[in-house]
Amino acid sequence: MSSSTISPTASTPIRLGVAALAFLHYLVMLGSTVMLASIIVPAMGGNPGDKARVIQSFLFMSGINTLLQTLIGTRLPTIMNASFAFVVPVLSIARDMDPNNFTNNHQRFLHTMRTTQGALIVASILNMILGFSTIWGAYAKKFSPVIMTPVVCVVGLGLFELGFPQVGKCVEIGLPMLILAVIVQQYVPHYFSHIHERITYLFERYSLLLCIGIVWAFAAILTAAGAYNHVSPKTQQHCRTDRSFLMSSAPWIKIPYPFQWGTPIFTAGHSFGMMGAVLVGAFESTGAHFATARLAGATPPPGHVLSRSVGLQGIGMFLEGIFGAPAGSSVSVENIGLLGLTKVGSRRVIQISTGFMIFFSIFGKFGAFFASIPLPIFAAIYCILFGIVAAVGVSFMQFANKNSMRNIYIIGLSLFLGISVPQYFNEYTSSAGRGPARTNAGWFNDIINTVFASGPTVALIVSSVLDNTLEARGYDSDRGLSWFTPFLRRHKGYSDPRNDEFYSFPIRVHDFVPSRFL
Repeated sequence: MSSSTISPTASTPIRLGVAALAFLHYLVMLGSTVMLASIIVPAMGGNPGDKARVIQSFLFMSGINTLLQTLIGTRLPTIMNASFAFVVPVLSIARDMDPNNFTNNHQRFLHTMRTTQGALIVASILNMILGFSTIWGAYAKKFSPVIMTPVVCVVGLGLFELGFPQVGKCVEIGLPMLILAVIVQQYVPHYFSHIHERITYLFERYSLLLCIGIVWAFAAILTAAGAYNHVSPKTQQHCRTDRSFLMSSAPWIKIPYPFQWGTPIFTAGHSFGMMGAVLVGAFESTGAHFATARLAGATPPPGHVLSRSVGLQGIGMFLEGIFGAPAGSSVSVENIGLLGLTKVGSRRVIQISTGFMIFFSIFGKFGAFFASIPLPIFAAIYCILFGIVAAVGVSFMQFANKNSMRNIYIIGLSLFLGISVPQYFNEYTSSAGRGPARTNAGWFNDIINTVFASGPTVALIVSSVLDNTLEARGYDSDRGLSWFTPFLRRHKGYSDPRNDEFYSFPIRVHDFVPSRFL
């Protein structure tokens, strides 16, 4: 099996190159983790020390959830990371906490965190029901390449705000990173390929680590030379390497433990509001799994695999609520792009990367060292990785009739609404401080504002409705179902035997899992 496909066994010895790729996956997911914590922790009333502990909790639970998914979930090389879908309900909970009711901000932070924990624990049950009842798998059997094309495209394009808009916040660091990454990873290997093919191999897989190190050192030199001494505080925050305050506030050793912030507070309204984010996590992860399978050389994930993945995702969110992570997890899109960039879709590499996540979540100072990398450096990388994922979505169109006006209509409308609707919700929230949905039921507002702020969710809803209702009968060939059906279904005469190679459980696990999930 080639290096760009999933390793079905775990017999490959751990080499330095594998460890380097695993560390690169850790670094790539670390950037979005820090971005998310930087948004929600200050709004909750937390200080830099609280932010460092939240990042540690995110990393710890990402390691645990990634291991669960790669072992008994989809078995695809996907990293589970804290999702931005939870920003809306978490900020809604934070707004409900009147600062006048607390003696200081830290008390408000703890109370908000405990309320968020309770809401996440209750809301996670929704994904468990959808997954383990196989409802999600039944829904997935309605998918086609016409549906997956806009969904996977928006999985990448929907995160454009984490790309160049963040690069522009410190363009003298972000732009060199973007240009250097393209040159070193794409052009340099071709100029040196005539010397030795090993050079091409090294640059294709590990050049991103080199680029991060060079630009990070450049940012440190600018900081030490005083280039940012007389600029605005916002510019200093994005450009300087010493403005995150994570190194000084992170503990040397801290193991995340259950209810580390206190006993969870359960409120019905906040729990229902959190269910919108939990549902969005399932929608976004479903599209991400199809992108991962495509880049890793696997068959499209069958319905029963997606069901057990969503159910296990619910268990992961339940554990995150217990261990004090203020947001649930979904598939990390940037790491999917990294599979394509490095041309390595190894399950073993992803599992090793969980070791880095857990290690740096426990030894806080070491983790804070890498978390202090300026965010524009990560944003430059995301411009490339999100673009790769978006392009994977376009590749699904090859399995359907590209000349069918019906297909063009469905894909075009779903793609446009998947970008336009969330843009409206996000712009409204930025200007008004809350989403467009404003009824007397706060939980209903949170659900609507969360669901329609997610591009993949909107695209999947629109495309699945149109593709299954608009002249659906008699157009199986145009829709690409002749290619998709053998992978998504397990009925006799339909199931593709290659599914077992990619998605079957490790040995002996079959003895403990119901047959409908095998």
